[in-house]
Formats: sequence, structure tokens, C-alpha cells
Amino acid sequence: MPHLDLSRFHTYDELTAYLHEVVTHHPRLARLDSIGRTREGRDLWVMTLTNTDTGPDLEKPGYWIDANIHAGEVTGGAAALYTIDHLTNGYGTDPQATRILDRLAVYVAPRLSPDGTEAYLTTPRLLRSNTTPYPFTDERDGLTPEDVDGNGLILEMRVPDPKGAWKISERDPRLMRPRGPFDLDGTFYHRYVEGRVRGHDGYTVSDAPPRYGLDLNRNFPQGWAPESQQRGAGPFPLSEPETRAVADFLTAHPNVNGVQSYHTFSGVILRPSSSQPDDALPTHDLDVYRRLGQRGTDLTGYPHTSVYHGFRYDPKTVLSGGFFDWLYDGLGIFAFANELWDVIGEAGVGKRDFIGWFRDHPEEDDLKILAFNDAHALGGFHDWTPFEHPELGKVEIGGWDTKRFWQNAPAAFLPDIARRHTLFTLDHAETAPRLNVRTLDAVRIGGNHDGHKIFQVSAVVENLGYLPTYTSARARERGVVPPIRVTLDLPQGASLVQGERSRDVGHLEGRSARPLLFAGAGGATNQETLVRWVVRAPLGTDVTVTAVSTRAGTTRATVRLA
Repeated sequence: MPHLDLSRFHTYDELTAYLHEVVTHHPRLARLDSIGRTREGRDLWVMTLTNTDTGPDLEKPGYWIDANIHAGEVTGGAAALYTIDHLTNGYGTDPQATRILDRLAVYVAPRLSPDGTEAYLTTPRLLRSNTTPYPFTDERDGLTPEDVDGNGLILEMRVPDPKGAWKISERDPRLMRPRGPFDLDGTFYHRYVEGRVRGHDGYTVSDAPPRYGLDLNRNFPQGWAPESQQRGAGPFPLSEPETRAVADFLTAHPNVNGVQSYHTFSGVILRPSSSQPDDALPTHDLDVYRRLGQRGTDLTGYPHTSVYHGFRYDPKTVLSGGFFDWLYDGLGIFAFANELWDVIGEAGVGKRDFIGWFRDHPEEDDLKILAFNDAHALGGFHDWTPFEHPELGKVEIGGWDTKRFWQNAPAAFLPDIARRHTLFTLDHAETAPRLNVRTLDAVRIGGNHDGHKIFQVSAVVENLGYLPTYTSARARERGVVPPIRVTLDLPQGASLVQGERSRDVGHLEGRSARPLLFAGAGGATNQETLVRWVVRAPLGTDVTVTAVSTRAGTTRATVRLA
């Protein structure tokens, strides 16, 4: 039985070995495919999870889970691997895992930026997504993050300067606090990321453009904007092998209704839109997002919000080219991005503005976070240590460990985070539409001299799922989901007298289209449809009806003409 070790984060080779081990032990439930290769030659793995005894994946409603589109957000990758472990080892004993693998197809891409994540895990480097030099191919002057003291970490530097915007806290000398407008006397500091200053003139320290500044989560087609408007966008939409591979896969797997993208950090469940207020969403879709988001809050403790309303880096700007905006606005798929791990909340800081907090917050919050670190011996803070910097002279290096404390959960917290978010993700997956032939009847209505009889064949096709067979109102607006197609299969010797062998029957609503809650509002929901044919065939002939929905799956039923 494969063993998933959540006491650490996995390198690419370790992750690959684990995925292959899962397939070896669960060949009926798991298939591993490479959907592309990175520029450094690493495979982009996608695990397909479904019970093949109940049908192939493309004949079932689908759900996509991904992680590590941002290289350093490795907590998300751990949650994705936990989902694989939970479904495969839970099949046959856990009712939900069994139900999902019997009825659905779950696609898991645990590492969408393997080149960047490998650099993140094996070196001190900090980088956003992949290792492609961007936006410039050459090194530019300015401060570049680097482990200058050789301890394997990139921390912070503080440099004394009367112009500095920072001062040492009077309540705990480890902490730095913003210098106020009336702080005129004392020792003040500049505060920088640890690194080297290329082309230093002896005076000015400015940030160099990031060496690896491409953001795969700004490289998708929906609302894409160039680098001058959206940092990290890439030269054109889907310019990177990683994003193109994902787009190609989802285009080839139109059965996907829902998506979960795991990110870090902040402790919040995010949904579209990144660029528009909630009023821009169709009423049905906004209602569904709010219901699903509340389910996520109930299971994980994380609040839910749209990026536009609760997670904009700058209140005057919007984000462009995001993955889940393309999924929802372009494909009509209900997509979430869960920001796993919340050191601020874990430390006891209550409700806050997720982005605004980093611009300004009370000193009491910093003291709580420091106390949390100390109480759990997490090693998230390093004492300030004097160092002779090659460009800046006398500095002190120390402060917060971004990688191991802020950006990712310490190992002790990983299993619980992964478990809670897997429960939400699987509940979301089970909201998919699900096609079913409710009844299939054949009634004899006549006969003729050559022994053939005339039958009326009637099928009722229904949607057993929560979502409609077109998934979302946005998908219906875009026309991206074909109507349900119902086909009557006749054996040799039988013929069709009346009706079309194959016909489109439109779409069926799900329970999400519930009626208004007041007397006399009505309750029609259009969740089933009747299809009829007149058939000429000998007694004892078997005829089969097949109903196909891109998003709701394929279902079949057979009746004997008797």
C-alpha cells in the first residue's frame, strides 16, 4: 500500500515515484499521464481517478484539482497528494470515496510548475512560477534576493539610516515596526530582502526586476493583459508549456464541471471574478458560488469571497489572465482557489482585510504571531545577526523565514489542512450533474404478416445532480456545452418507423434551480424529459437507449420487446 509522508514536502523525483506507486497498487482506480513537458524536461503529471469497472473517465462527470502553479506554494501540492491517497485507499470503505470513484472522474495535477518548485525546494531561491527568465533574459541592476551569508536561507536585512522607514519595536526587540510621521528621534532602518545589489552606486538601493518573474496564473486567455498592465503575464496567453498543457487537457476533457486550485497563503476560499463585482455574475451562478463557498467555510473554517471583493493586491487595480477566471468566464466551470495556511489566523488574529493587513496592522498582531512561533518552536523567526555586506557594508540579517513559516504550513499542520480541504473539494465534486435513464418501456401497438411487431419505445432521461447539465448559466451564455443527445440502438432485423434515431433534447436543470421560497411560486424545474420512438422488430429483440451529456456523463438502458 502506498504511504504518503506529509512530514515534509516532496521533490519532483519523490512525487513521481509516489504517483507511480499509487497506479501500481490501484490499477483499476488510477491512471497516470504526462500532459506535457516543461522547458527543463520534467513531465506534467495528471492522475486520473475513477473506477474503470463502471465506465471510462470521459463518460462520467469530471472534476479537476491542481496545485503548485506558483512554485513556492507547496502546501497545496501536499493537499493534492492527500486527495489521491484519500480516494484510492478509501475506495470500498469510505462511502464518499467509493461513490465518487464509481460515478465521477477526478483529475489531479499535483504540481503545475515542477521546474520552479524543484528550485524552490532544493535551493534558497524565491520565485513565482517557472524558471524561465522573464521579463528580461539578462541580469538587471538592483537588489536581487540571494543567500548572502550562506546559511541556506533568504531572510531580511536591516540597515541603519536616518532616512529609514522602520524602527525596532519597544515591546520586543526582534520586531520591526513602521516609523510614524512624528518619529523624529532615534535609530531608524531600511528593511530589505536579503540579497546582493548589482551595479550599486554606493547610495541608492532599488529592487531589480525579478529574474524569474513570470506568473503562470496570469498567463491564461481570459482578460489577459501585457506585462505593462499585468505583472507576470508572459509574452502572450498560454505562452508557457505548463499553461498550454493545462488548456489542451481541459479542452480534451469537456466533462469537467468543477475545479479546485490549491494555493498559499491567507486562509481564504477564493472564487471569480478577479476583475468584476458580483453583480456581473448571473444570479444562478452567484447563488451556487455562495452556497458552495459556505459549505467550504463550514468544513475548513476559512471565509469565502471573490477576488474582486476581498483579495485585490491594490484596491485601484484588478488582476488579469487568471486561471479560474478563464475556467468560469470562458468555459463556464465553477472554480475555486483555496489559499491554504494562515499563520496570522492561527496566531489568534481575528477577521481582517487579507491584503490590507500587510499594508498596516496593529503591533499586537505581530506580537501574537511571534508568540505563536515561539510556543510551537516553529523556527519561523531568526535573530538579527551582524554581517559585512559586500555592497552595503554593516548590516544585520535575520527576521521572518518566508518559505517555512509564512508561505507554507509547518509539517505538524499539514495533515489537518489537507483533510479539511479535501472534504470540501470532494463535496464540490459531488454537485456535478449526473445523467440517468429513469425508465425505458416498450409497448406493443400493432403487428403485421411477416412476424414483425410494432412497438412504442419510451425513455425518460433525468438529471440526478445538483448542477444543470450545462453546469452554469455562464456556460449556457457561451454555448460551450452541447445539448444532451439521446440515441436508440437497434439490432439487425429491427427498423425505425417513427422518430429520429438520434436527437438532441436540450438540457436538464439540476436541484440548483430551486424555486422561490414563497407560496404559489411554483416548483417546475425541468429535470427530466420524455423521448419516444416507434419500432418494427421481432418479439424478443433487445433495443438500447444511450443518453450522452458532455458534462453529465453517458448512461445506457436496454429493454426487450416482448
